Amino acid sequence: QVQLAESGGGLVQPGGSLRLSCAASGSIFSINRMAWYRQAPGKQRELVASITNGGRTNYADSVKGRFTISGDNAKNTVYLQMNSLKPEDTAVYYCNVNNNGRNYWGQGTQVTVSS
Repeated sequence: QVQLAESGGGLVQPGGSLRLSCAASGSIFSINRMAWYRQAPGKQRELVASITNGGRTNYADSVKGRFTISGDNAKNTVYLQMNSLKPEDTAVYYCNVNNNGRNYWGQGTQVTVSS
């Protein structure tokens, strides 16, 4: 089993910044990819950003130029730096890790962008 510990969510004003962290622990064999998804009320969960163990990144069009995903392979940790936040970024953000071909999910952290 793999456990994911997320942190960094909260309430921020439009235009502000937040940094999310997700640390994986447990039976880690080979992490191929780490990612952040989000789910707003009444909407489907969507991919925000992903990073492979080789450092290749992918972003949703809605966050390009504002969010940056990065990883620390030695710590099995993935980060999501979120700048210029908008009210439409409000959602529960979930960490996702692919370990040895199996997907694991964090419990989610709430991000609320509001004045």
